[in-house]
Amino acid sequence: MEPSQEYKDKVHWILTHSYSFYLLLFLVGIFLDAIFRLTLFKLAIWAPVGVFFLLVGTILVYWAQKTSRHLKKETLSAKTFMKGPYKITRSPTHLGLFFLVLGFGLVANAFFLIVSSIISFIVTKLIFLKHEERILDNKYGAPYREYKKLVRF
Repeated sequence: MEPSQEYKDKVHWILTHSYSFYLLLFLVGIFLDAIFRLTLFKLAIWAPVGVFFLLVGTILVYWAQKTSRHLKKETLSAKTFMKGPYKITRSPTHLGLFFLVLGFGLVANAFFLIVSSIISFIVTKLIFLKHEERILDNKYGAPYREYKKLVRF
């Protein structure tokens, strides 16, 4: 059964599909790395860098989820959207997810996993987040457009 257009115009529909895309490419990366076993780095320094990305990604996702629960729709302005990590980026959950997958790839020294994390980030940014922002623009109007001018990434 095909979802209705009204449901497709919900932010959660877009987020579900973008997270599923990350998961799919994560699994593809793991599968390819298991088959081809290409190592990317010779130096062990990249494992701690990967752990750092894992920590930053976890904190960013948690912080974004905690912050987004407290959006007050009664008094909307551009500043309403600029809470927590949303001051830095309009899509902190996706950035955190990118850091998580990239960090795991660095820790595992997994070439295809690192490549799949970069592809996931680019595709998500160009396709899914563009659609999400169009929905948010229609839902919140001028305050959201002003927020987009203030927070460019």
